[in-house]
Amino acid sequence: MSVSVEPTTAAPDRDETAQALRPHAEHAFAAELAALAAQDDRPRPARWKLSPWAVATYLLGGTLPDGTVITPKYVGPRRIVEVAVTTLATDRALLLLGVPGTAKTWVSEHLAAAVSGDSTLLVQGTAGTPEEAIRYGWNYAQLLAHGPSRDALVPSPVMRAMAEGMTARVEELTRIPADVQDTLITILSEKTLPIPELGEEVQAVRGFNLIATANDRDRGVNDLSSALRRRFNTVVLPLPESADAEVDIVTRRVEQLGRSLDLPAAPDGIEEIRRVVTVFRELRDGVTADGRTKVKSPSGTLSTAEAISVVTGGLALAAHFGDGVLRPGDVAAGILGAVVRDPAADRVVWQEYLETVVREREGWTDFYRACREVSA
Repeated sequence: MSVSVEPTTAAPDRDETAQALRPHAEHAFAAELAALAAQDDRPRPARWKLSPWAVATYLLGGTLPDGTVITPKYVGPRRIVEVAVTTLATDRALLLLGVPGTAKTWVSEHLAAAVSGDSTLLVQGTAGTPEEAIRYGWNYAQLLAHGPSRDALVPSPVMRAMAEGMTARVEELTRIPADVQDTLITILSEKTLPIPELGEEVQAVRGFNLIATANDRDRGVNDLSSALRRRFNTVVLPLPESADAEVDIVTRRVEQLGRSLDLPAAPDGIEEIRRVVTVFRELRDGVTADGRTKVKSPSGTLSTAEAISVVTGGLALAAHFGDGVLRPGDVAAGILGAVVRDPAADRVVWQEYLETVVREREGWTDFYRACREVSA
């Protein structure tokens, strides 16, 4: 016997969406999604809002025949996006794997928004994520009053996605305890979720799939069992290949975040963005950009996401406590906080990098002084 799950997601009021600090992707880019849907004449899998081609265009950007510009959401190899989208059109779940800061969550959200028009069917993985977050829970008032019943059951985002033919998301899968992770095995292999208490089950309808994200660099990682890993098609998201690509990513995201925070655009900010990216890449790679000098790497990941945070913080400083122009002093403290995670070991690494690389680099005198000032 199967059981139906009533949709519970209500469309947000337009004013509420405008006031949201971080609108969901399907709301923030509603105009682009609508333009793609209007001009998308290619075959669409069951319950998909767009064709696979249009989903890839939404993520990678492009210009539509009517002149509508679709902004890139992901800057990276096109083939990676094509494989990810194609996976979702099959019966295989998608695992986005990569080091912290490689846009796994960002890509996951935009894929779900483009495919299902709803990126909110989300399970956030933590060390304390219970099995109920993936399967279902109970309204205990109803349960105590009437016993197990359909009215007492609280569906998880995954259960709702199965019943409605939507895309569910599981963030930080490897942070979830191993026994809870394995709850997904039956869902992904049999496409069904048993409810023994009711003698019923939820069967996934066409259109259902699941996107998980994971990394193996963070502390508290739980390895995936081989049985679960086989249920996924794994796509590895790499770090940006070049400094120019990373500068482009940071610039785009800082502009988007700046608009949502009502920060003024920083004129001539590209120079400081490039410096932040250069510092992060050199410390991350253990060698300077010209390949001539080896440097020690700190304990942190120094990801693109952290570079975005540093520049956004610097932009806020420039706007509220400066003249609106992004300068070395605005990003220096943010860089120090990102690099020096271990006060003992990382501070030595940072000081050595400042004195052997930054101090000797032509045109970086102001940057060196600002970093020395906050490091003192």
